[in-house]
Amino acid sequence: MGCKSANKPYMRGMVVMLYETAAHGELIKEKEALLKKYDEYKKSNLKLDMSRGKPSPSQLELSEGLLTVLNEDAQTRFEGTDCRNYGVLDGLPAMRKLFAALLDIPYENIFVGGSSSLQMMFDTFARHMIFGAYKGAAPLCTVKNLKVLCPAPGYDRHFAIAQCFGAQLIAVKMTASGPDMDEVENYVKDPTVKAIWCVPKYSNPTGVTYSPETVRRFAALEPAADDFRIFWDNAYAFHDLYDRGEPLLNLYEELKKTGKENMAYIFASFSKVTYAGGSVAMMASGKENMEFSRSIIEKQTICNDKLNQLRHVLFFGNAEGVYAHMKKHAEILRPKFETVLRIFERELAPVGVGSWTKPRGGYFISLDLPEGTAARTYELAKTLGVTLTNVGDTFPYGKDPLDRNLRIAPSFPEIEELTKATEALCLCAKLAAVEKYLSR
Repeated sequence: MGCKSANKPYMRGMVVMLYETAAHGELIKEKEALLKKYDEYKKSNLKLDMSRGKPSPSQLELSEGLLTVLNEDAQTRFEGTDCRNYGVLDGLPAMRKLFAALLDIPYENIFVGGSSSLQMMFDTFARHMIFGAYKGAAPLCTVKNLKVLCPAPGYDRHFAIAQCFGAQLIAVKMTASGPDMDEVENYVKDPTVKAIWCVPKYSNPTGVTYSPETVRRFAALEPAADDFRIFWDNAYAFHDLYDRGEPLLNLYEELKKTGKENMAYIFASFSKVTYAGGSVAMMASGKENMEFSRSIIEKQTICNDKLNQLRHVLFFGNAEGVYAHMKKHAEILRPKFETVLRIFERELAPVGVGSWTKPRGGYFISLDLPEGTAARTYELAKTLGVTLTNVGDTFPYGKDPLDRNLRIAPSFPEIEELTKATEALCLCAKLAAVEKYLSR
């Protein structure tokens, strides 16, 4: 589980100054020194981007075999299915079996779509808005004061989907074990609360994996609305940075124990496993949910890209092939995460500026700065040519109530650029903090 770095100084054979408790005169001198360094950075004309969790070119190169696995000698008829033709709405059986093995969900309950799980989530929410969550349910568009729970800091694109359809976004505090379940259990007593967004493993952006207790409490929810749904976006299910990844309790199995499988939709994809826009995505839920969804999806399309599904089946072979592939990703990503964390410890910890998560997987590090300094840090970094995720994006409506959180995405830059960007970010964070404490 990701953990916070302690907001305490440490010694390296010298006295360390904590900004928050430093004397006014000490802060004046520190500000002068920081501004001098800042002016030097300005002359460097940096153009560094840490704004989105994009795979690097070296990661994308790991999947080049996808481009040749279907050569002129390859059979496009696979296990009795001509993958070039119409049909097989639920997806290629072999692809469904691969996801079933990876996520430990029954094959029969898995639907394989196109390349984007985000699109599948949008479509699922849209179906609920137009047709209701199940046959006979009231369309959500008819619900007055429709509300959706949003663990925060969280994934901005989840929030955007609900906001797109006019739902009220209700922030739920994220903890070291997942969403604050006391808050969740209280909110679902309201019948107008119809959904919650979740990234249960290596959450975006905190890197937290939901604890077994949290998953069990999700499975035990007794919402006032019988059409309440958990949108379980298991985007980083396979994205361990270390050999010993963090286990996630199987929500589907926990729901099955009480016959509540329909309370959750589970999503996953290979978007950061192979190619963004050219991967394969899936969703799963209880039998009734899946039958209802199919009855509408079949009016929308006849089938998805089975040739692309076949490419992935042949490229990976089985679940072990996916895990072996992801170890190669980890070899590229792990040094980048460790570089950022090492610089944070060197530059920020001694002066008591901020705290940060130390994820063991996923794509992000969550940096909490002193209250009221995130926006200033962002602007200072932008002036230097360092692009970060917009301040507030990890909160509903793009507004961080404490102006403290920044989402750090280490994946795309190479180590040399990442080092420069992180050092520049730390300089900006320290300068913003000194300004704050000088204004007291």
